[in-house]
Amino acid sequence: MKTQKLFRIALFVLILTSAAFVSFAQPQLLKRTTYKTDKFDFGSGGTVEITGSPIGSIRVEGGAKNEIEISAEIEVQASNEADLAKLSELTSYVLDDTPGRASITSFGLNDRKSLPKALKKLPKNLIGLPYKIDYVIKVPRYCDLQVDGGKGDLSITGVEGAIKANFLIGDSKISLIGGGLNATFGTGTVDVSMPDRSWRGSTIDVALSSGTISVHLPANVSADLDASVVKTGSIENGLANLKPRDRKIPITDKLIAAKAGSGGVAMKFTVGDGTLKLIPIAKPQ
Repeated sequence: MKTQKLFRIALFVLILTSAAFVSFAQPQLLKRTTYKTDKFDFGSGGTVEITGSPIGSIRVEGGAKNEIEISAEIEVQASNEADLAKLSELTSYVLDDTPGRASITSFGLNDRKSLPKALKKLPKNLIGLPYKIDYVIKVPRYCDLQVDGGKGDLSITGVEGAIKANFLIGDSKISLIGGGLNATFGTGTVDVSMPDRSWRGSTIDVALSSGTISVHLPANVSADLDASVVKTGSIENGLANLKPRDRKIPITDKLIAAKAGSGGVAMKFTVGDGTLKLIPIAKPQ
């Protein structure tokens, strides 16, 4: 699993580096924005997989309807109108939906070697031109979710299921209501919150290479909590009900291995370089 995550992150780094180089080499590019939408029935309890573009935001909203609704804003860049028209035709997403599983996969001219044979005859100047796809995707509340993205913002709200996320650069916000979370981020800020009640879901595991993680937890949360800053930076702990699980491992501003309340579900938060904030959620007055 870790190898797969590292591969995905390395792939996005390669794509972003190529796009940045092309953008620098051609500073005066025209832009064209198009829109694409889809809506189809999809029952609760299934799995939704979303693969974003190298650059672009993804917002996922869980709701009461047993359907998936996709809104995509697609931006391409080129040096002339003819190239814009061609790139607009070749930049979008594809759907693959079967009972219990739906995949939304972005595509564009990232890498000439990966293109179908019919497209390899395109002029070389079109390959690697920057593009962006911003998504708003509505899904059933009860579903499992897999999201992979490059450079952009991520937002997940209203989903009660097993959530897996990998994002390279940007600001991410995940509001949990149940289920579990396994997420890996590169650089940016990550904001994770859970409701003011005992957590009935499964394991939470969030890791960030560089930046700030803010974790909003009920002041009376019960969990087995692990928090660490591996390299530079520190933990800002605002939770008062933490007790070391092992008396030989004290709570410090670099490492927390504690029981919150009466203990319970494992929650792990890791920052490589940066700040990890544990913030109590005040009870409503």
